[in-house]
Amino acid sequence: MTSTTAEIAATAPGERVIGDTVLAVEGLETVFYTRAGMVRAVDRVSFSLRAGETLAVVGESGCGKSMTALSIMRLIPDPPGRIVGGKVVLDGTDLLQLSEPEMRKMRGNRVSMIFQEPMTSLNPVLTVGRQISQALMMHQGMSRAAAMERAIEMLRLVKVPEPAQRVKEYPHQLSGGMRQRVMIAMALSCNPRVLVADEPTTALDVTIQAQILDLILELQKKLGTAVILITHDLAVVAETAQRVIVMYAGRKVEEATVEELFTHPRHPYTRGLMASIPRLGLMRSQAAQTGGRLQEIPGMVPPLFDLPEGCAYAPRCERADDHCRAEYPPYEEKRPAHWTACWHADD
Repeated sequence: MTSTTAEIAATAPGERVIGDTVLAVEGLETVFYTRAGMVRAVDRVSFSLRAGETLAVVGESGCGKSMTALSIMRLIPDPPGRIVGGKVVLDGTDLLQLSEPEMRKMRGNRVSMIFQEPMTSLNPVLTVGRQISQALMMHQGMSRAAAMERAIEMLRLVKVPEPAQRVKEYPHQLSGGMRQRVMIAMALSCNPRVLVADEPTTALDVTIQAQILDLILELQKKLGTAVILITHDLAVVAETAQRVIVMYAGRKVEEATVEELFTHPRHPYTRGLMASIPRLGLMRSQAAQTGGRLQEIPGMVPPLFDLPEGCAYAPRCERADDHCRAEYPPYEEKRPAHWTACWHADD
């Protein structure tokens, strides 16, 4: 057991001891050049991540969560996309300054990613054992035989039954839950410092979702990996993360610890997300207030090529006034370690 692993041997996510900073993202900017004009998919996003910590990134589809993750991994398609500013510092190395061959040595080795849909992420013409072993042969210098043995161990670690048989099978022969476990095994095979999990339970049924999330946390505890968990499910955030970033239209609008965010949400968008969660004990009062319907945030995330002046959330916000519509609010610390960008955060 490494010293980092020993540091995080606590029982519950909220009680886990967190280590030193392993990843620092500073002013990250990613743009896409489209026929409609330049689109800022990631707009000056900054955050840090510490060893053994789970940082959740939440927001509706189109808010920039996955683009932030792909920018960290330097997987933005160029053209039409390009990372035009900022730093992504992993253990003192700025990933944005590396050449592509140097980045390939980091990707899958020091920083790994679990993608949303394993069926489209896994190679359909290679066995899962071959796909796991390729990373080990490339980054760890293992022989093919040793890498295949390690692949079997990784499948056993992620609780795939009959791992010696599964390494010989192709993705289409496995269930959705099994394919996601293969993706986790592949991502963790080289013991990365940072794991980016981009909605790892998408398209899985509720029982399998719980198993996958428990598995990621269990492996994090064993390996000491720092996790960026991208999700739109606030219930998942409450159970798995220590800190939360809320994104809207490519920007951070709020950041706090899980306890602080759920207790004192400051941004109207965050409050809207909270209010839209069905709560078993409050169903009757919710139904009485809303005529039997769940509360919802009106409207949609605006297209990034046509953002309104001022606050991007203003067209959907019941608190918006002329100040909101004219000027974007500064990103300020409203409570200790609780940051938000809203003119009415103190109301």
